[in-house]
Amino acid sequence: MVVTAIKQSSPDRLTVEFDGGETLVSTLGAVTDARLYVGLELDEEAFGELKRSSSKALDRQKALEILSRRPYSRRELKDKLLRRGTDEQSAEECIQWLSERGFLDDEEYAGAVARHYAAKGYGAGRVKTELRRRGIERELSDETLAALPENTEKIDAYIARRLRDPSDRDSVRKISAALFRRGYSWDEIRAALRRFDTETEED
Repeated sequence: MVVTAIKQSSPDRLTVEFDGGETLVSTLGAVTDARLYVGLELDEEAFGELKRSSSKALDRQKALEILSRRPYSRRELKDKLLRRGTDEQSAEECIQWLSERGFLDDEEYAGAVARHYAAKGYGAGRVKTELRRRGIERELSDETLAALPENTEKIDAYIARRLRDPSDRDSVRKISAALFRRGYSWDEIRAALRRFDTETEED
């Protein structure tokens, strides 16, 4: 099998053509590592190795393209690669390769997600849901939540914007329900409402 042409098919990809009409999509790195040139003859073993190295390089390139748009957790990125046609083993190898080079860090990602939702005024329950939805394991999720500072300022600001009359129990119930949906515990909600001298069901 003889290389008849090496063409750039996109900014990051090359197409290698062989006699007999066969083609192979690869990357500059894989082509360079294989020391390909027009006229080079490859035996079956060398061609098989080129296909494997090209596939691995393309998967890594695909993953880096995905990560260039926004951060992902390991599980999120793996799921995305699988949906784009990468097989299970290749996706796992790709995830490991990226993690070893610092492109994927679930601990850092979890912290960023938690801080983002806490800053938007959500409670620990909502933050925990978001972390689990994004593939963060339970142990790391719990550690991340434990590291968050108390969010009394946010919950107080939320109540202050909506509470007109602290003695209006209907309004207090609606605010309580809304805060619960935002991920605050009932203990946090009751403590916050007491700071506004509201009349709650316990009064």
